[in-house]
Amino acid sequence: MQAEKTALQTGTDTFRPEGLQSESTANLHQTKMENKMTNFCGKWKMKSSENFEELLKALGVNVFLRKIAVAAASSPTVEITQQEEMLSIKTSTSVRTTHVSFTVGQSFDETTVDGRPCTSFPKWETDQKISCEQTLLKGDGPKTSWTRELTTNGELILTMTAGDVVCTRVYERE
Repeated sequence: MQAEKTALQTGTDTFRPEGLQSESTANLHQTKMENKMTNFCGKWKMKSSENFEELLKALGVNVFLRKIAVAAASSPTVEITQQEEMLSIKTSTSVRTTHVSFTVGQSFDETTVDGRPCTSFPKWETDQKISCEQTLLKGDGPKTSWTRELTTNGELILTMTAGDVVCTRVYERE
């Protein structure tokens, strides 16, 4: 018990109870993440996709539009540019091109995958992964979110969620 008390008084993390991180430790963690910033830049080609049609169904997209969207989005190309925390993502399919720009840690307006306007808040979940919660600006529907993560083998994994339906798309650099 005395060792725990001493560790807490001296500020070492040896016996620090979970959740009682010092401000300097939290700042050090943030600095480490900033120094190890992942580079998402490049042109990406989709390698695989799971549950995209199920995601559209969960969002209430009718069967006719789902079939068109699934066919058009079967081979999207994604181009990402990045300057530190600012990312610009252009996704092109045979039917449409979407473009979104944002700064990690700042909310921004975009549209959900089915075209509904929302406010999104991206944040670093790890030093390799950005997660983003979306809040609809009007109307209702399932809770939506997305993540983008670079794996150790260089793949980009996009995960889109609508309610309890998860769509995973894996990309590789061109």
